[in-house]
Amino acid sequence: MILQDPRRGARNTVMLAAFEGWNDAGSAATSALAHLGTKWNARLVYELDPEDFHDFQVNRPHVGLNASGVREITWPTTTIWEADLPDRRVILVHGIEPSFRWRRYCAELLEFAAAAGVRTIVTMGALLADVPHTRPIPLTATTESEGLKAVLDDVEPNTYEGPTGIVGVLQHAAADHGFQSVSLWAAVPHYVANPPSPKATMAILQRISELLGEHVDFGTLPAEAAEWQANVDELAAEDEDIAEYVAQLEEARDTADSPEASGEAIAREFERWLSRRDEDKSP
Repeated sequence: MILQDPRRGARNTVMLAAFEGWNDAGSAATSALAHLGTKWNARLVYELDPEDFHDFQVNRPHVGLNASGVREITWPTTTIWEADLPDRRVILVHGIEPSFRWRRYCAELLEFAAAAGVRTIVTMGALLADVPHTRPIPLTATTESEGLKAVLDDVEPNTYEGPTGIVGVLQHAAADHGFQSVSLWAAVPHYVANPPSPKATMAILQRISELLGEHVDFGTLPAEAAEWQANVDELAAEDEDIAEYVAQLEEARDTADSPEASGEAIAREFERWLSRRDEDKSP
């Protein structure tokens, strides 16, 4: 199902947001956003004042030479970009999880969204998980919007409870302010956590393309994802423990994806894995 604006004749404007830090395992989400900005020729339209939201001892400014050869300081901040596509306008928010004033930070982003005519906000994140690098990257979509639950078949209600990041706070604030909101999360294999994660980035981009009904040029990402997987294969082949662990993850994933899979079957598979692990540790 493609996200559409129900107002007849209205130009649909969607905001996509990703944030560096806790919400961005393997830099998969921010890499996806940057890729869209490049392919869609997005232009910078606004920056949040970093003084209000960032601890510069945590996220330090960078000094370097600009295109003219003049030294300048680049401050960590949140940038907002705009791209005009054939059937819609897209607002791209690339941020760093703030150190301070999260509620004011979200309020400023949502104020911009309202002024730009945004009706739907899509947040993107990535987390480390027990998933094998050899299988398709799991991607979940959650929402607190009743309307989207009704029209998007594979979007689940947001039932998570526990510590949250700026992605979760922004999604909740968006729902409170009357926006439709969807949160996309890619699962990055925890044993290859270092960026880049091109396979996870591609999974996010594919879902964005489906949601918006817009073509996304993957460029060199398919080749990068294949090379990434081949490199991890090589590393796993050199370490028996990693190879065995990957095989166990593959078995669990295949069991979960099989038509006859159930909660009980997955639980039994997990118990088998624990039993094998305990046997290996016994003298």
